[in-house]
Amino acid sequence: MIHFKRKYKIVSRFLLSTALTMLISCQPDELDNGNGLNAGEMIAGFTITPTEESNTYLLEANQSYLTHQWDLGVGAGFEIGGGTYEVFYPDAGNYTVQHRVSGIGGTTAIEDQIIDVETSDPLAGNIVRGGKFDSQEDIDQWQVVSISASGTEWNFENGQATVTGGGWNQKGIYQAIEVIEGQEYMIDFDVSSTSGVTNTWFEVFVGTKEPRNGADYSDGGAVAKFSTWGGCANEAFSGKISVVGCDFNGVQGQFIAETAGTHYLVIKCGGEDLKEGVTVDNIEMRAVR
Repeated sequence: MIHFKRKYKIVSRFLLSTALTMLISCQPDELDNGNGLNAGEMIAGFTITPTEESNTYLLEANQSYLTHQWDLGVGAGFEIGGGTYEVFYPDAGNYTVQHRVSGIGGTTAIEDQIIDVETSDPLAGNIVRGGKFDSQEDIDQWQVVSISASGTEWNFENGQATVTGGGWNQKGIYQAIEVIEGQEYMIDFDVSSTSGVTNTWFEVFVGTKEPRNGADYSDGGAVAKFSTWGGCANEAFSGKISVVGCDFNGVQGQFIAETAGTHYLVIKCGGEDLKEGVTVDNIEMRAVR
């Protein structure tokens, strides 16, 4: 058995050496002389065709190459796919789609087009308006409710909403939304603090009563929360409320509408010391399909 392995190694080396010699001798000196290392001019053009499904589009490459990659304009970067690629956009907006192709020798080309999605999908679409806080138009979708005396404030800067202060005071932000009776919704968003907080509560509600200044809000009961008494947020944290939240019985962010019509999405926070503050961004509320 040992002798067989030695013979196998010698033969393998001989074959490898012979193959390399033949390959090198057959290669021309320049890339463009027919050795297959250059794909020539490449075209990454593609067509966009709406399908019968809501907010769904078929992307089709004009030519076929070794690889096709698609950046769908949602911040996820390029994804490997074929020459045809179906994409679903739940939210209204303009999306820049990029198509990158590659051929033999690593040659690449890229082209882009814009898809204008006029309306959000009636179920999968985000029913929260201005949840990214990226513009004044976004910020104007929200109202601030002063639940208790001054000392806690919400500020809208750098594409985020941040609540700071303390003194056992609390304030909230809210907006009106429209829901479907019996429909299940999931609420989620980024929440973070660079410092952590002291003796602080943070709660999310979806209620039928509009918040008013000078009154606490708890209509319908909290659908997501965290509190330092629950064992989180004492130190710096960052993540989705569905992940970093605590002190909550149930599924963080789950809401089932008992009645149809106008409800109010309310996010409130208060406590002894919010230190560097609690920041929220990318607020979403979507129906569960």
